[in-house]
Amino acid sequence: MLGTDDLRFFLAIADAASLAAAARALDVSPPAVTQRLRGLEERLGVHLVDRTGRHLALTDEGELVAERGRAVLDALGDLDEALAARRGRVVGHLRIVAPLGFGRRHVAPVAASFQEDHPEVAIDLVLSDRLGGVPEGTFDLAIHVGEIARAAPGLIARRLAPNDRVVCAAPAYLAARGTPARPAELGAHACIALRENDEDVTLWRFRSPGAETGETEERVRIEPRLSSNDGEVVRGWALAGRGIILRSEWDVAGDLRAGRLVRLLPGYALPDAPVTALLGARRRARAARTRRFLDALASALDPPPWRRPAP
Repeated sequence: MLGTDDLRFFLAIADAASLAAAARALDVSPPAVTQRLRGLEERLGVHLVDRTGRHLALTDEGELVAERGRAVLDALGDLDEALAARRGRVVGHLRIVAPLGFGRRHVAPVAASFQEDHPEVAIDLVLSDRLGGVPEGTFDLAIHVGEIARAAPGLIARRLAPNDRVVCAAPAYLAARGTPARPAELGAHACIALRENDEDVTLWRFRSPGAETGETEERVRIEPRLSSNDGEVVRGWALAGRGIILRSEWDVAGDLRAGRLVRLLPGYALPDAPVTALLGARRRARAARTRRFLDALASALDPPPWRRPAP
């Protein structure tokens, strides 16, 4: 017979890419995970996981245990929450996924404050710039910055804040290399690429008012000499005068106000990158703790901090 601890243990394995990753999530050693998994399989009399090299895959029996086990834990969580709600308490576990830079600056402070206000809620904040690489069933709430090309079925989207994209560079760079007047001139400049969200980050798209046909789009393929998957690195390179960047307004608004960076091509617009919350399809994603945290985050972003007047 399986207990709730067994189910939580096995779901940690089911949600991980490897036993080593499961061990990190459980904060135990890999041998301890292997030994407990072997004991669980012997007790049930079935093979739950196929291990090939560093990767693992659930067997049909493992898929069944994961599916039914998740439903059992969700039902128990719903019961705990319903009983707690009758006593005016917010309880349970909340798993949030957010982009690295945005998560550090804007989601983490709200998470800490929310947990202080609701001490019976345990929050797990996972920072990742590859939302598509995070299995939908493993989070209750995901924060996404940018266009959402394809959301998984069952996800509920709620827009939290507007956010523009801007092209900018440091005054020192512009003094040395000149200021581009049109997007086509970017080909003669040192452009820096931020590789995130599996986007085509070297194709920059600009919109400008057309004389007769309304807006026209101009596409520029940059050839970056510098690129990184870390927004802080890319912003640091720009501040050091190493080149031109395309960044979210939330990240560079303070630098633009202070004159550390200069906005380029002001007559052209780039695709919007709104801040959006995605609620998971599972019932626990609709729980009071999820809704209340989402309301707290929406309040913290209204008005958006990057559009508030400087103190």
